[in-house]
Amino acid sequence: MRILVTGATGYIGAAVVDALKRAGHTVAGLARSDEARGKLAARGVQVVRGDLKDPAGLAAAVKDVDAVIWTATSNDKDVDGPAVAAVLDALQGTNKTFLYTSGVWVHGHTQGVAHEDSPLNSTPIVAWRPAVEQRALSTPGVRGIVLRPGVVYGQGTGIPAMLGASVKDGGAVRYVGTGENHWAVVFVDDLADLYVRAVEKAPAGSVFIATQGPGVKVKDAAQAASEAAGVPGKTVAWPLEEARKQFGPFADALALDQRFTSEKAQKLLGWAPKGPAFLDELRTGSYARR
Repeated sequence: MRILVTGATGYIGAAVVDALKRAGHTVAGLARSDEARGKLAARGVQVVRGDLKDPAGLAAAVKDVDAVIWTATSNDKDVDGPAVAAVLDALQGTNKTFLYTSGVWVHGHTQGVAHEDSPLNSTPIVAWRPAVEQRALSTPGVRGIVLRPGVVYGQGTGIPAMLGASVKDGGAVRYVGTGENHWAVVFVDDLADLYVRAVEKAPAGSVFIATQGPGVKVKDAAQAASEAAGVPGKTVAWPLEEARKQFGPFADALALDQRFTSEKAQKLLGWAPKGPAFLDELRTGSYARR
């Protein structure tokens, strides 16, 4: 397939591009800046000029592809919503594939182990995403698919890198809330593999949770990060009310208590995550090396 990836130079998108190429697909990447275009060209990826703030241009860009994998986000409903709508309108009736990246934060606190059909109770920062999900799944004549990844880890970057980086400010790893809450996590390369499996095999209208294991207690993650940072055991809780002053609604997302099963992806698509455990990656893997 010829597949267009939005956000192709981002954390998730770059891994997806590499996985698609390994699987033999022809990959095009959406790029707004000269820098992004240069990065894609250097990796042998076809460059498609485009900007989330230009819905008409996006609609034109998808006419010659078999599938669109949407990993880009501005984190602004007034940008992402119209951009996704324009692409779906352009794909309507073609039976082409549109795979939208949402996230587990749309479930809010899970109060146990949740799955794809569990009720949504979105934390405020992503309260707009369920409507976009539904647009992706219900546009006539489009094979719509939604992935909801957990907190992505690996390559020493992403949200988990914030733990080690916080040592610079106070000599200890700082985490939001009590630390008794669980993060649902997924290794970036395993997540990319799931994208490939989904775009190749998932039935229209499918939603998949992408997480590994039962969830990791944030206090344990902070402990592992402190060992990697050379300050073993030095961790400090950051009250949610105080964290909101700096992070706004992002703080509430970091304080979610979430646990999931990805049994659906494993059974339907044969997904079998192989990456290192989250705590090991924090303690001795890419985050420690960085």
